Amino acid sequence: MQSTNGWASLVMAVVVVGLVVRQQLRTRRVRRHGSLIIPAVLGILGALGIAFGIASVVKYHPLTTLPVVLLVASLAVAAGFGMARARTVRVWQGPQGEVLRKGTAATTGLWLASIGAHIGLSLWIDHTAGAGVGTASLYAYLAIGLGPQNLLVRGRAGALRPQPDAANQPNPGSYIRQR
Repeated sequence: MQSTNGWASLVMAVVVVGLVVRQQLRTRRVRRHGSLIIPAVLGILGALGIAFGIASVVKYHPLTTLPVVLLVASLAVAAGFGMARARTVRVWQGPQGEVLRKGTAATTGLWLASIGAHIGLSLWIDHTAGAGVGTASLYAYLAIGLGPQNLLVRGRAGALRPQPDAANQPNPGSYIRQR
């Protein structure tokens, strides 16, 4: 039963990571407010996964400091990769004035390096903790990597959006009231 659960978790993780990376490589509009929904959902799943992972460890022995430090380091690495990936995403203004985004080959390379870093760190965490805390942190890792990436891409997109020209806007106080 334990082996089946492990394989199911691995398949689910591969599917989620594949969908996230695939989405990054598609041309799509940069939304002003919607790009943080997926990181938020992944963050909730990540927090639950970490909580259950820690609960499974402390059921059998105390959690030491090293796995906690490694977990925090892993999440910091995720944020760093997210900021680096944001610089590789192509952002441009489309034909109707919308702002578009699309990941590049460098984005894909950074995703692969990021996932490799997570696998290495999660194995180290699990080795020191004696259970699946590192493995359970995948969703949190994705959330913390995607959050800064999306915020930085949205910031770059904001610079491309046409800003209202204050000089050409009518002054609301200058309208003559008609009776």
